[in-house]
Amino acid sequence: MLTYPVVLTQDDNGTLLATCPDLPEVTSYGETAEQAVREARNAIEEAIAARLDAWEPVPEGTDGVIQATLPTLLALKVTLYRILGEQEKTRADLMRLLGWKRTQVDRLFDPNHATQLDQFDAAFAALGKRIDVAQNDLANFLAR
Repeated sequence: MLTYPVVLTQDDNGTLLATCPDLPEVTSYGETAEQAVREARNAIEEAIAARLDAWEPVPEGTDGVIQATLPTLLALKVTLYRILGEQEKTRADLMRLLGWKRTQVDRLFDPNHATQLDQFDAAFAALGKRIDVAQNDLANFLAR
């Protein structure tokens, strides 16, 4: 899973400011630590979605005391996006490799589209990759 650090700072108005060092555009707050982390996770998801939409780099998450984990579907989209970049391929290249229409390929990267797993399997395979599944104890993810 892709995780990003959340830093909580006591604000002067009694709330907790939540930021993410890896994504400077992420700033949120909450009345409690739990709420601040939940809001930060939502803001992280939105920041990454905006970067995917704009075809901008999505940084690797670094370590932190509090970690926000991306939802599985968004993590798959980010991973595929990074592989495409690493291989210096474009969406048009992926379209040709898969024999799909442009809209089908665009949906693979659309954070608001509920892409089916078989489509990810095909896209990863077209790039010489496969998806591995792992499970972890929920207690290890504070912001989940």
